[in-house]
Amino acid sequence: MEPQRRVAAFVADHDLDAPPEYRILDLAAEVGEIAADATESSAYGADPENFSVSPDEVGDVLFSVLALADSLDVDADDALDEALGKYETRLDETGGASSGK
Repeated sequence: MEPQRRVAAFVADHDLDAPPEYRILDLAAEVGEIAADATESSAYGADPENFSVSPDEVGDVLFSVLALADSLDVDADDALDEALGKYETRLDETGGASSGK
């Protein structure tokens, strides 16, 4: 996956290597920032027409998840293909994408 290689190169070029445990914490923090954008912009859901999320925050999540995949030696393309296949099977079998967990 080209984006994964770009993130890996950026991490290497800027000496930002970190173990997966830290990458997971970073990912959770970045997703939290998206939730904060959504919460603040919509006044905790009371004003849904003003809901917004910064594209920059979405980019931070993408960076974090691709850095995590790289730190785990997981090919993001392969992982995405596997997930899509799993959802396709669920949709075919149950009519919904949720695993029911």
